[in-house]
Amino acid sequence: MALKIGVIGCGGIGNRHSINYKSLPGSELVCVCDMDKERADKLAKNHGVKAYYDVGEMLKKEKLDAASVCTAGAENGGHHYQPTMQCLEAGLHVLCEKPISNDIEEGRKMVARAKELKRCFGINLNHRFTPLTQRAKGWVVEGKLGEGLIINMLMWINNKNDSSPWFHVKALHPHSIDVMRYFAGPVRKVQCFMMKPATRKACWSNLSINLQFANGMIGHLTGSYDVNPAHGLERCEFIGTSGRFYLDNLFDRLTLFNNASDERTVIERNMMKAESFDDTFKNRIARWVEQLNEGADPEKIEASGRDGLGASEITHAAIESFEKGTVVDLEDRG
Repeated sequence: MALKIGVIGCGGIGNRHSINYKSLPGSELVCVCDMDKERADKLAKNHGVKAYYDVGEMLKKEKLDAASVCTAGAENGGHHYQPTMQCLEAGLHVLCEKPISNDIEEGRKMVARAKELKRCFGINLNHRFTPLTQRAKGWVVEGKLGEGLIINMLMWINNKNDSSPWFHVKALHPHSIDVMRYFAGPVRKVQCFMMKPATRKACWSNLSINLQFANGMIGHLTGSYDVNPAHGLERCEFIGTSGRFYLDNLFDRLTLFNNASDERTVIERNMMKAESFDDTFKNRIARWVEQLNEGADPEKIEASGRDGLGASEITHAAIESFEKGTVVDLEDRG
């Protein structure tokens, strides 16, 4: 029997979630919800489902198994807390958009409450859900690269949003940090530098973050909201004692270099049947639906609320590092 799903937030991201729930086996899109009546009605009509304008009313009238929280709010996460908590309290599993919240204390409460209620709680960290990224992860787990030494990540888009000093780091970089953590594990120390061009009034739209991981690896993230992404969106390089890989766009091309020879292995997206960045949404939501239908342990959900919180803890530590001019030690905070 298919999971009955509601989507909260009827903008472009809510539409992407809705499209995938309608097309994937094992899920049934039942309703959508948005406080903006016109937007909710439009999405509901496009997908042939019922529209609601209040989360409480939706939860009262519909017998849902799970919900996607696709609201935005300040720094693209300001409206995540309340609907997520409402759905968890109503007994639903929740897939929330990133960032988990723009308020780190709210994010911590969301993760803690999902654990208390034994509800599955996932975050749409879709950048890790590509065939090439997962192939590279397999190499790391198998020890093909030897001991991990360095991980470097670059991510850039052109976003003119100037609504907050921290919009760039909070809204975009849970993705890039999650990819780094996916390969290298938990982060212990954070150092950050930021700058903004003369065209910006508020948003620190360029950043450089140094990271030290719990396993001893070191890493670097460079990010920007001021670059045309027409020729690419992100790059990741993992260097180990036995080899390294270079991952272009996370879905375009994966290259493995072996330290013991001059040979290299190149895998391109057409070989992995991955067509575009849009597939990352499909892959992520498909895995979410699959895990729910399997009755997965909430602690085993991939790209979990805990993962989303871990990424946001680092973005908030980066802000603190930049403001104070210090290295932030997360280990000191337990």
